[in-house]
Amino acid sequence: MENFVYSYPTKVYFGRGAAKEHLPQILSAYGPNVLLAYGGGSIKKNGIYEEITGLLKAAGKTVTEFTGIMSNPTYAKVQEGAKLARESKADLILAVGGGSVVDCCKIVAAQAVTDEDLWEMEMVRHSIPAGVPIPLGAIVTASGTGAEMNGGAVITNEAAKTKAGMFAAAPQFAVLDPSYTLSLPAMQVLSGAFDTLSHAMETYFGRSDRDNTSDEVAEAIMRNTITNMRTLLKDMNDYTARSNLMWTSAMAENGILKVGRLTDFECHQIEHQLGAYTDCNHGQGLAVIHPAYYRRVYQAAIPKFARFARNVWGISDAGRTEQEMAEAGIQALSDFIRECGLPTKLTELRSKEEINPALLRKVADSCNLLQGGYKQLTHEDVYHILCECL
Repeated sequence: MENFVYSYPTKVYFGRGAAKEHLPQILSAYGPNVLLAYGGGSIKKNGIYEEITGLLKAAGKTVTEFTGIMSNPTYAKVQEGAKLARESKADLILAVGGGSVVDCCKIVAAQAVTDEDLWEMEMVRHSIPAGVPIPLGAIVTASGTGAEMNGGAVITNEAAKTKAGMFAAAPQFAVLDPSYTLSLPAMQVLSGAFDTLSHAMETYFGRSDRDNTSDEVAEAIMRNTITNMRTLLKDMNDYTARSNLMWTSAMAENGILKVGRLTDFECHQIEHQLGAYTDCNHGQGLAVIHPAYYRRVYQAAIPKFARFARNVWGISDAGRTEQEMAEAGIQALSDFIRECGLPTKLTELRSKEEINPALLRKVADSCNLLQGGYKQLTHEDVYHILCECL
C-alpha cells in the first residue's frame, strides 16, 4: 500500500429518530445563531422541516434560512449563502438535504470568513483557504454522494462553464436517519445509490493491482450496494435496504476505500463537465458514462476487471478466459443499469441544452484529465466515449 495519513473528521449519529435523540445535545455546543440551509422545499412536505425547526426553537436558537439550493449548486449560490452567513453572524451552518445542499454549505462555511474569492484561490492560484470555517453540520435526507463525510464539494461555475471539486469545510457532525429518505422518488433513490457504486468502482479501478485492504472493502461496498438496490426494486419502502444504502454511501466517501492506493475518478470528471453544460442528474450521468468508459480502458487492466466480474458480480470463470471475464463484468454492470431503469444513453438525460456532437466536443475539450487510472485519456478519448453514449 501507498503511504497515507488518515483522519476521520465527522461524528455520525445514525438511525431512526437520530435527530430527535441527539440534536438537542449537539446544538448546546454552538452559539445562538444558526443558518439553516435546504433546497427546494421538499423537507416542508415530508415533515422534516417542522421537526428540525422545532428542535432549533427548543434549543433557543435564532434561525436564518438559506433556501433554494439547486441540485447542481452554483458558485453564485455559494456567494449568496456566504453573505447570509456573515450578516446573520452564524455560529453554525446546518445543511438539511442531500449532497448538493451539503456541498454548497461546505464552501459557504469557508467563503463567509474571508474576503478572498475562493474559486480564484483554489482553481487559479491553487491555494487553500487559511481562515477557520464556520462550523458545519449535516442532516442527510438523500443519500448517495457521501458528501457529509469529507471536505470536498462539487460546485458549478456557470460563467466559466466548469463544474469542479473544491475543498473547504468538512461537517463536524452528520445525522443519518434512513427514514428521512422514504419520501424520495424511486429514481432519485436509485440515482443516488448508483453514485455510491460509482465512488467504490472509481476507487477500486485506480492503478493499484496488488491485493490490499481497500480493494477488499470496496468489493464488499459494491456488492452491498447492488444487493440493496435490487431489494428496493421490489419494495422501495424497505427500511433495512435504505439503511444499508445510507451507510454504504458514507463508507464509500469517508476515505476508508482510498487510503494507501491510487484512485481513478475520470468518470466523475467527465460527468462533472457534462453537468456543467447540461445540468443533468449526477448519478444518471454516471450510469450512462461508466460502461463506455470501462470498455475504453479495460484492456490495460484485464486482471482487475476479471476480478471485478468474479468478486462483485459472482460470475464464474468456467469456460472463460481472463479477457472474457473482464468483458463479462462490464456487461454485468451495463445490464444492472438497465435492470434499475437508469438511463443508458445521453439523450435519455434531462438537459437544459440539446445533447449533440458539437456540445460533447465542448464537454470533452474542457474535461479535467486525471492520472490515477489504468489508461491516461486524451480529450479525444473523452469525446469518443461521450459519442458512444449518444
